[in-house]
Amino acid sequence: MSPVPCPERREEQWRAFVTPVLQNWRDKYPDVEVTETVVKDRAATQLVRAASGAGLLVVGRRVRETHLGPHTGPVTHSVIHHASCPVAVVAHG
Repeated sequence: MSPVPCPERREEQWRAFVTPVLQNWRDKYPDVEVTETVVKDRAATQLVRAASGAGLLVVGRRVRETHLGPHTGPVTHSVIHHASCPVAVVAHG
């Protein structure tokens, strides 16, 4: 069994993953402010909290069809129902 990284190391690993992904979007849309935050908590809880006072929350959704049609995951579903601002759900491959 491999050792579990300490919390500081995990944060570094996530930040090392997130930073280059967000840089692509920062380069493409330089006028849009992007806030990068890595926290340990449920994603939906943090997104709703972070969107408090925002004009719009944008969340992604994997393109995936079920026999009933398009499907949103649990984080997107929760954010749609609990965010205090409008939510845009953007499908991505």
